[in-house]
Amino acid sequence: MTTETGQLTTPATGRDRSEPSRLESFIDAMIDMGQTGQIFGEHGIGKTATFFSHIGRAHPGTALVYVPAANLTPDDLLVNAPVRDPETGELVLRQLVMNQLKPGTPFVLLIDDSLQAGDTIQSQLMQIACNWTLGEHDLRALGCVGVFLTDNESLSETSARRGDLALLDRMVTMRITANDTSWRKHLAAKYRPWDLGPVFGVWASLSPALRELLSPRTLDHVLANAKEGFPLRWGLPLIDGERLRLAEPGADGRPGQNRTAEILDRVAEALGVPNPATIPDPVRQVVRAALRNRWTVLLQGPPGCGKTELVRETVRAGLGREPLYFSLPVTNVEDLCAPIPSADGTLDNLLAENFTRPGPKAIVWDEYNRPKDKAAFAKLMEITQEWSLAGRRIENLRAQIAVQNPPYHLGRKLLVSRNNIAQATRFTASLTVEPEDIPANEWLLARYGADAETVLEWWKHDIDDDGRAWITKRTLERLIKLHRRGLPLEMATVYLGDGEYAPVPLTALIDRFRGRPVTGLRELARDADAWEARLRGAAEHTDEGGVDSDVVHQILANAELSQLKKHRAVVARMVALLPAKLRATYLVGASAQQQRFWTDIFTGLARR
Repeated sequence: MTTETGQLTTPATGRDRSEPSRLESFIDAMIDMGQTGQIFGEHGIGKTATFFSHIGRAHPGTALVYVPAANLTPDDLLVNAPVRDPETGELVLRQLVMNQLKPGTPFVLLIDDSLQAGDTIQSQLMQIACNWTLGEHDLRALGCVGVFLTDNESLSETSARRGDLALLDRMVTMRITANDTSWRKHLAAKYRPWDLGPVFGVWASLSPALRELLSPRTLDHVLANAKEGFPLRWGLPLIDGERLRLAEPGADGRPGQNRTAEILDRVAEALGVPNPATIPDPVRQVVRAALRNRWTVLLQGPPGCGKTELVRETVRAGLGREPLYFSLPVTNVEDLCAPIPSADGTLDNLLAENFTRPGPKAIVWDEYNRPKDKAAFAKLMEITQEWSLAGRRIENLRAQIAVQNPPYHLGRKLLVSRNNIAQATRFTASLTVEPEDIPANEWLLARYGADAETVLEWWKHDIDDDGRAWITKRTLERLIKLHRRGLPLEMATVYLGDGEYAPVPLTALIDRFRGRPVTGLRELARDADAWEARLRGAAEHTDEGGVDSDVVHQILANAELSQLKKHRAVVARMVALLPAKLRATYLVGASAQQQRFWTDIFTGLARR
């Protein structure tokens, strides 16, 4: 929107966008006064981003030293270590500080997520905030011109509440909201040539509670997904396995009406883009987008559906090399980085060798919500948000993909950790993956041939939806392997304890392996003439089709692409005799490869 003088202003505030934000003015004042600044505000409103953009622009020649307090360990900032005295040559004990505090230029120290640090770190932060010193080191002598602490005061996201008057008396504290940062200006620049004015109008029209849920950071993620043509809901975080709901709290504190779909549709309309319910081949598409756009994404799906293997395969194809793979249940902090004394008298952080190798990189964080310990999980908050580790940038890092299981599956609780909204909003896209989103069937067919066809036909036709939920792609492979060794198939299913296995009947599968007559695409092709005659007979009586039409339609709809291509001529003969309403369904929700196949088939029919 514009004022009467033509100046560009920010929706909901009326502030001239060329003016510094309230937070930027506060930063400048604290630096001029030499005072410690403490800033509290909701998550995702641009507190940290403001420091990164403003210091470089308003204070040239001044570095920003960013220290994420949430993942600090007691020896990261300061440690006593033996060093050799240059005058006497003797070993002496000296206090070493982290090397980021000696950048060699004037610097502003930003301690982010300051309330999330442990008790020992809180004591170290108290000395920094009060005196601008750390141990025997004077930060001013090292070049420090400003000290700031930031966080959200919500106890659901922090581990402490700062209440020591001796500490509070040394700081100037400001509480801010989203209207006190320049996030609109940065989003407008990031998403050119879109005009985001209507989007900001939608956001400003929401209640304060809904604006807090749809924070500027989350709105950024919604816009990123919209730009790729993805469902806009993927930009909303997954908190404890559930998608964030944009709902007003009721009088009793419980969420009221879920307005998520309505609000996201309004955002899509303001942008002039669609908001699809789903897209074909979602896992591959979002991983490719992550590699193109330098995204961090979260994939949540049931165990055994093939998430991790598909992610690694897609990264390998897009990057031309293997991803850096970390399984969180066996990952220690020391596997990622470790502080060591350096020759210049500081603490240097050594990164794991994989992080320092040349060339493009992508990281797969497997079992993301099953960390070995809290320290390792805390380190990930820095990597996923700032793409750095212990303050050091990970060069050529192109994407990060976290893979996890939901808290509950098939009515059973899984042993996974809880997260909070600050952790959850680190991801540009958050997907809930269903087994049908993973094209593992083609892999099974390529590897196990006719046995895989038999098992997949059973899985698609002989058991119900509950049964299919119990039989994962991993279980299908075990069924094939046990069949080939002549072992009881029941042992391939999930063991529940006390002699009980997953409640899925295997009789039909055993019959199929023993040659019981069944009808799949393979059998349809063997008796193509008879089936063609049946379909012609049905077509003569009605345009709606009959029982035989429905059977053939289900066979074609359930077949994998490799099976369709193998029996292409038969498929074309059968499709030509099916009702038009059935043929149209083959393109709905199909992958790009499947759509090309069916388009070629339909084009061939038109030429006849």
